[in-house]
Amino acid sequence: MAAVDVIDDLASQGRYHFTMKEAVDRLGVSVIAARASIRRLKSKGLVAAPHRGFYVVVPPEYRRLGCLPADQFIPQLMQHLGLSYYAALLTAGRYHGAAHQQPQVFQVMVAQNRPPIACGEVRVSFVARRNAADVPTMNFKTPRGYLAVSTPEATAFDLVGYPQHSGGVDNVATVLAELAEQLDPAALASLAPLSPVPWAQRLGFLLERIGAADRAIQLARHVAGVVNETTALVPSAPVEGAPYDKRWRLLINVQVEPDL
Repeated sequence: MAAVDVIDDLASQGRYHFTMKEAVDRLGVSVIAARASIRRLKSKGLVAAPHRGFYVVVPPEYRRLGCLPADQFIPQLMQHLGLSYYAALLTAGRYHGAAHQQPQVFQVMVAQNRPPIACGEVRVSFVARRNAADVPTMNFKTPRGYLAVSTPEATAFDLVGYPQHSGGVDNVATVLAELAEQLDPAALASLAPLSPVPWAQRLGFLLERIGAADRAIQLARHVAGVVNETTALVPSAPVEGAPYDKRWRLLINVQVEPDL
C-alpha cells in the first residue's frame, strides 16, 4: 500500500492515529523508508506527529490547525505510552462549563513531569501529580472516542493546588464560582484525603469568598479534624500582618478579587 492509502484506510475505519511500527507493517518497508513516506505526508499536512513515533491523521477540517485537536489524540497517546492521565485544571473547568477564560493550552495531569507538546497550533502542557491515577474522573465523548476529565470536585482541588497553572488565585476563585453549583459537598470532603491538607483549607476559604459556603460545610468538618498548623492562602506572598481566618486556620495574605 502507498502511505496515503494507509491513512485513508485508517480514516475510513474511524481511526486517526498510528505508530511507526504500524506504518512499517502496513507499508511492508523498512523503518527508514517508512519515515521518508511519513515525512512526505507531513509536508502535505496530511499527518502530524505530537510525539516521537506516534502520528495522527489530519482531516481537511483541521489542516489549518496543523494537527488534530488535543482531546482527539491525548487519550490514544496516553494509552500508547501506558500512562494514566486526565484533562485537568482550566481545561477540565471548560468541560464542566467554566468557560469564563478559555485556556490557551490543553492541560493534562499525569504522575510524572513530561515535556509539553507542540503539534501545529495545538499546545499541550503536562502537570505532575504523584497520585494522578487515584483522582476520580468522568468521560466526555469526543469525535475520536472518550476523554477522561477530572470530576468537578477533583478539578476544584487541583485549581487551588496548582494556582500557578490556573491563572493565579483570582482566576481560581473565578473558575470556582462557575463550578460551584456542580460541587457536591460530600464528594468534596471525601476527596480531601487525596490532597495536602492546605489545599482543603484554601479551597474552603475560597468557596466562602465566592458565596458558596454551603458547598464547604462538610469540608470544614474534615479540616477541623486534621489541621495541625496555620498555612497561608498564597505561600509565595508575604504573611506579615495578614488577617487570620480561624475557621480555616488560614493567613489571608492576599486580597482575592474574582472576576464575577
